[in-house]
Amino acid sequence: MTHKYIATPTRTNEILQRFNLAAKKSLGQNFLMEPQILDRMVNSAAIDKQTDAIEIGPGIGALTEFLAIHAKRVLAFEIDQRLLPALDYSLADYDNVTIKHQDILEADLNSLIPEELPESERLVVVANLPYYITTPIIFQLLEAKLDFDVFILMMQKEVAQRLTAKPGTKAYGSLSVAIQYYCDSEIAFNVPKTVFKPQPNVDSAILKLTRLATPRVTVHDEAYFFRLVRASFVQRRKTLWNNLRTAFGKNPETIDQLTEALNSAQIDAKRRAETLTIDEFANLANSCSERSLTFLTKK
Repeated sequence: MTHKYIATPTRTNEILQRFNLAAKKSLGQNFLMEPQILDRMVNSAAIDKQTDAIEIGPGIGALTEFLAIHAKRVLAFEIDQRLLPALDYSLADYDNVTIKHQDILEADLNSLIPEELPESERLVVVANLPYYITTPIIFQLLEAKLDFDVFILMMQKEVAQRLTAKPGTKAYGSLSVAIQYYCDSEIAFNVPKTVFKPQPNVDSAILKLTRLATPRVTVHDEAYFFRLVRASFVQRRKTLWNNLRTAFGKNPETIDQLTEALNSAQIDAKRRAETLTIDEFANLANSCSERSLTFLTKK
């Protein structure tokens, strides 16, 4: 008898009916029904029996099953209590899976993950992320002080394009810069909307993030750097000068310091944020912070 993967229409429908489940729109749930895509995700992460995998939002266990087959251990975070009995049932054959009924965004990853996966040799994150909280989850993972090797993340295609965008393109923004700070990024492959139940309105993509050993640029203050990058993109059509005057204020002393900072970083004030490389943003942030330029708002 051949193994019937969870990620097939027959098996997915059987599990959904057995537990009287339907996808919850508020949690961005869509059940994937194509094993080949899951196989490609696992291969993209180069998962083997020395690898521990973190998963976010396992649903009814389609991706979890593939991770369990290939990885040493799997730790999956599921926020939806309704799905826990279905996961117990669908993953009953695998003893290397731990399901945490918890919101990943509220979890203290720095203490929880070493506790659940002690003495991990290699740590990866593989997940089909809910569209509505893709970005906060990525940054929660990137900012954790954990030794993640690679992230393989399914998300809305348009978001993946923004996260991998290069300077001078329409999609390039503060998220693209933030991702570059921590990682090498690429779109591994695209996923059509037709392989999900229910079918979403948009296609998906698999984003591959490879964590850098140290950040790509050296900045005096990370929080200040990210703040300046965000402020620079507030109104995309405006020049850097206009956006930064709004962020720092327009009194004469501030204007002089800002002019000095831009000159010192050798950046033309008439440029738009989307033309700056991450190195230029780092130089500008360092130059501004050295002159004690402070943001008008607290956020």
